[in-house]
Amino acid sequence: MEAENSSRTRGAVLVTGSSTGIGKACALHLNQLGFKVFAGVRKVSDGQALQVEAPGLRPIMIDVTDPDTIKTALSEIGKEVGPAGLHGLVNNAGIVVVGPVETLALDDIRKQFDVNVLGQLAVTQAFLPLIREAKGRVVIMGSIFGLLSCPHVGVYAASKFALEALADAMRVELAPWGIKVSIVEPGRMATSIWSKAFEAMDNWKHDGNEIHELYAPHLSAAVKKAIYFARTSASPDSVARAVGHALIARWPKTRYRVGLDVRFWAPIRRMAPDRISDWAIRLMLRIGR
Repeated sequence: MEAENSSRTRGAVLVTGSSTGIGKACALHLNQLGFKVFAGVRKVSDGQALQVEAPGLRPIMIDVTDPDTIKTALSEIGKEVGPAGLHGLVNNAGIVVVGPVETLALDDIRKQFDVNVLGQLAVTQAFLPLIREAKGRVVIMGSIFGLLSCPHVGVYAASKFALEALADAMRVELAPWGIKVSIVEPGRMATSIWSKAFEAMDNWKHDGNEIHELYAPHLSAAVKKAIYFARTSASPDSVARAVGHALIARWPKTRYRVGLDVRFWAPIRRMAPDRISDWAIRLMLRIGR
């Protein structure tokens, strides 16, 4: 009953990329807080699985790289929320492309930006009229890698750096309509996405590619670190709580840094000379000079 009562005051939110990990944690947490949650998924089965855990949650099909699904989702959500508009948009959908910059195919790099940057922009542009009706909020899922870049994640970091710039611009541009914009900057999270990505990259050792062989000595340490981080990192629930605060607080933070590692590295990267931070990263990843 409490959730039903609060849902009438919390309003409606859309969370993209809700199938797993951080997006799923956000959708479930916001549902518990009493929001009417539209959980963006790309597979019907993922939406059904979410409803098992949270019957009040409303799955909605949306691929952030597909304008037709964005348009359809906008129409469906617009009909359901009516003149009340959309209280919040949580731009969470994203992918990880890993590997030394020299080795990456341009098509993979384009896909990284198509999902992580252009996809978030496309969804935001489409839903801003509904958000404006509610004087709502936009939450962007950034990363520790939007504050510093590291070997093997340079292209992913570039996409997250781009989101930092967009968040800064939109925060000021949308203020005249009472729309608040926050970016969440999680550190390492206990999800499988990184370990799987680096394990795939570790297969280079056996593919006979000359460029891959140049980097092979560095990969073992990176793979071990990724697997270790996946086991010892913070829960996505901590990110979900930050997102909840960004949507509920009267004065939400402009940036939410979640995790001890991001709080440690952010000031070092900002204040330490580049060569010092480079040395620390090389030491951690066991990369020679």
